[in-house]
Amino acid sequence: MMGGGQQQLQQLSQELQAIDEEIEALEAEVEGFRTEQSEIDEAIEAIETLDTGSTVQVPLGGGAYVRAEIQDIDEIIVGLGGDFAAEQSADDAVDALEAKRDALDDRIAEVREDIEELESESSELEQQAQQMQQQMQQQQMQQMQQQQMQDDDE
Repeated sequence: MMGGGQQQLQQLSQELQAIDEEIEALEAEVEGFRTEQSEIDEAIEAIETLDTGSTVQVPLGGGAYVRAEIQDIDEIIVGLGGDFAAEQSADDAVDALEAKRDALDDRIAEVREDIEELESESSELEQQAQQMQQQMQQQQMQQMQQQQMQDDDE
């Protein structure tokens, strides 16, 4: 009977570890969404503050930039997803970016709900594990007392 309890405890421990890993992955996903939202906010701010003829630094990758002059601030190319992009007016580009940011808010809320469900499940499993440990300790105490009583009888 003792071995079965230990096995169940080990299984609960593994489930708890898997839940913790899943929570960490979901929290990393939320962090990625927040980073994306910050980038969107920066893009919106740039669209709203830059003028035609402004000089900007354009990233080339690898930490390298080149200075460029904006030819027409009202021609913004916005990624639509799935490797597609479209040229839009500044106002339309801002609207599209705000819609992306709002969609990320919705996604963050969904992931947060998933995290809360997992945390609740984790809490329940921890309680089960504590109860099992207490029961096993009680059984050990009873066995020790019975053994002591048998030893005293002899």
